[in-house]
Amino acid sequence: MQYIKTEIDGVWLLEPRVFHDERGYFMETYRQEDFDEHIGRTVFVQDNESQSSRGVVRGLHYQKGEWSQAKLVRVLSGRVLDVAVDLRRNSPTFGKYVAVELSAENKRQLFIPRGFAHGFAVLSERATFVYKVDNKYMPSAEVSVRFDDPTIGIKWPFAKEEMLLSPKDMDGVSLAEAETF
Repeated sequence: MQYIKTEIDGVWLLEPRVFHDERGYFMETYRQEDFDEHIGRTVFVQDNESQSSRGVVRGLHYQKGEWSQAKLVRVLSGRVLDVAVDLRRNSPTFGKYVAVELSAENKRQLFIPRGFAHGFAVLSERATFVYKVDNKYMPSAEVSVRFDDPTIGIKWPFAKEEMLLSPKDMDGVSLAEAETF
């Protein structure tokens, strides 16, 4: 596995070594020892999966307080534009974001530490998205930051009218209103 630092401290792009032969391929997607060595000790406690169609935008989500979560995300089928927004108030990159294409083809993963909002837009007809988290889901602690907050300025691949959003994501709070870290 290759661990690549992004332009925002703490967010990592992971590229696996993929071994192909006439039967298909094999790759290692996660090894605790290597992960700890490169990124730091993170104990994942839950795996999640979602499937969405083209134009769906999920996020920008995070959990506040003691329920904050780090995530290791990847795509099993299809393609997404994955986004992590820095909510660490004392960070020099507060309010900035990293956007990376994750796909079944490129097999990349993105590690998003605690202190970030996360979201993605589905670029393919369908996408299956999976992720590990280091803290359980707590509905009362979940916050949605507006996907179109002008302070953040994410360049989504679709016009707002083309996006499929949940009511929660349409009514998210602004970055200024978000409880930050």
